[in-house]
Amino acid sequence: MNVPRIVVVGSYATGLTMRVERIPGAGETLLGTGYRVDFGGKGSNQAVGCARLGARVDFVAKIGKDSFGEMALGLYRNEGIDITHLKRSAEAPTGVGFIVVEAGSGQNCIVLDPGANEFLTASDVSTAASVLKSAAVVLTQLEIPAEAAETALTIGRTSGAVTILNPAPVRPLPVSLLKMIDVLTPNETEARVLAGRASEASIDPEIVAGELIGRGVKQVVMTLGEKGALLVTESSCNRFPAVRVRAVDTTGAGDAFNAGLATALAQGACLEEAVQFAVIVGAMAVTKDGVIPSLPRRQEVLEFCRLHAMIPPRWLSADQAG
Repeated sequence: MNVPRIVVVGSYATGLTMRVERIPGAGETLLGTGYRVDFGGKGSNQAVGCARLGARVDFVAKIGKDSFGEMALGLYRNEGIDITHLKRSAEAPTGVGFIVVEAGSGQNCIVLDPGANEFLTASDVSTAASVLKSAAVVLTQLEIPAEAAETALTIGRTSGAVTILNPAPVRPLPVSLLKMIDVLTPNETEARVLAGRASEASIDPEIVAGELIGRGVKQVVMTLGEKGALLVTESSCNRFPAVRVRAVDTTGAGDAFNAGLATALAQGACLEEAVQFAVIVGAMAVTKDGVIPSLPRRQEVLEFCRLHAMIPPRWLSADQAG
C-alpha cells in the first residue's frame, strides 16, 4: 500500500507543564506539582500524530538556534518526520508554551510565546512548494503568521490536496484565506469568533458552521468536547458522538483529532469516516498525561477499537510500509 504524504505547515514550541488542584484566578498564586519540559506546538504535535498513524510527513516550520530547537530536531529524527524544509532562525528563540493542568478534571490553560514561529514567512513556505504539490493533505494552524498558513493552503488547493486549517489560536481571517480551506476544524469558541460572533455567544454550533460555509469554507468539522464532533457541509449536517473514556489530560486532544482526520483523508476515507476516526484518536489522547506521549500509534488504535468492539477502518488494519 502506498504511504500517503501529509505536509504540515505549523509551529513548534517547547511545553513547560505543571499540575494544580484548580486553575488559578486573576492575581492568585498556587503551588503546582509535576513540572516537566515537553515537546509542543500544534503543528509539531499534529505532524507527530500523523506519522504515528502511518503517514509520510513533511514538516515546514521555523525554530530557534538554541537547546529547545535541538530537542525538536531529535524528536523528528525519532518519529521519522522529514524536516528538509524546517528552518532555524537567529532572530528569535524557539517558541515556548506554559501549560497549567487542573488535576481533578484534566482541563488546562495555555499561554504561548511564539518565538521563531512568528518569523515563518510566506516565502519560507513557498520554498517547500515541491512537497506541498505532491501532498495528499496539507494541514496548518494559526500559531504561525496567517500569511504563511494562507500560502500553504493556496499551494495545496491548486495542486489538488485536501487543505485543512485548525484555526488555533483563533483570530479573524480574510475571506481569501477562508476560500482556500477544504476542511476547517475549530472548536465551538473558535467557530464563533471566525463567524464574527462573540466568543461566548449562546448559539447552536450548526448555525455558526453554516455561517462559516457562507464565508467560503467548503466544510466545517467542529469539535464539541464531551459531545463529540459536528460535520457541516453545504448540503448536510451530522453529529458524531464522543467515545466515553476517563479524561486524564485534555491538552493534546485537538491535535490528536486533527492528526486522525488528516491521516484518514490522506488514506482516501470519505469525510464522514475520517471524522469518526478522528473522534476515536482524540478520545485516546485524553487518557494519558502530556501531548506527545498521548498521541497514539496505529497499532494502539487497532487495539483500542478491538477493546471497545469497534470496527477499525480497512486502511488502518492493512499492512503498510513506513
